[in-house]
Amino acid sequence: MNATNTTRNEVEVHGWHGLDDVPGDWGRSVVTIGVFDGVHRGHQRMVERAVAMARELGVAAVVITFDPHPDEVVRPGTHPPRLSTTRHRMRLLGDLGVDAVCVLPFTLEFSQMTPDEFVQAVLVDRLHAAGVVVGENFRFGHKAAGNLETLRELGEKYDFVAEGVPLVSDGEAISSSLVRDLLTSGDVEGASGALGRPHRIEGVVVRGHQRGRALLGFPTANVESQAFTCIPADGVYAGWLECVQSPSPYEGERWPAAISIGTNPTFEGVERTVEAYALDRDDLDLYGAHVVVDFVARLRGMLKFDSVDALIEQMRRDVDEARRLLTQG
Repeated sequence: MNATNTTRNEVEVHGWHGLDDVPGDWGRSVVTIGVFDGVHRGHQRMVERAVAMARELGVAAVVITFDPHPDEVVRPGTHPPRLSTTRHRMRLLGDLGVDAVCVLPFTLEFSQMTPDEFVQAVLVDRLHAAGVVVGENFRFGHKAAGNLETLRELGEKYDFVAEGVPLVSDGEAISSSLVRDLLTSGDVEGASGALGRPHRIEGVVVRGHQRGRALLGFPTANVESQAFTCIPADGVYAGWLECVQSPSPYEGERWPAAISIGTNPTFEGVERTVEAYALDRDDLDLYGAHVVVDFVARLRGMLKFDSVDALIEQMRRDVDEARRLLTQG
């Protein structure tokens, strides 16, 4: 991501990768800080409060997020499954009305900044914070030494106000961990409720064993997602397949889909795959295309069938059920 602007509903949203991308003449801001993985409804509430405060003060609203996930730097090997790519996260945050999204590279050196150093270097010197909005349980600085009260004290020192927002929606506590737990149990509908939209994975369509086209009669797009992607539990789902970037004529097209996640146990598979069949389309050639898959409902768990014919019969039922659910909205 470069320091270029993207257009969203005719409103410029600045995308910055690191503090050096922040323009030298950037004015005062209301800043909200967090990983924002998934941009769930609790995150949305916090960002919307920051945008409202910025409008009240007549300044810009800026989101600070991090890449990679801080856990991977502070405790290597503990990176949680990722609910959204950086690109999707930026788009979701931009859609909430912010003026800029700053993705800070989270390094070991960065993690060792004291709370005061972080506030001065990031919030004061570069973003000229007039206000800072964070979650009530926000921690920052080396060894998570700073909290909301620390931020308020530093706000008095550096002339900004700090406000904590509970990450709740409709009285329900929302967290990225909750969403991950729902997805790993296969509850994509519960995850959609917490996110405020269907859970999405994205990746490039790669060649698989091609059984879907040659043997089963249901040609699928085998989606190779990024590392650490949070993939729902093994099973069959109804959802949507969309081609977002491709040299083919399908770019921008979106189809209702039946989605299979698992190791293809009927064929003694060992590699876990995500395969999406665009309903009633056996003419698509999506190899090499960048696609997204949105999960709407779980149809069943993954099963091993005694014969290919039994599998095909079940796949027909899955497709019919997916069509029924997606047609009903």
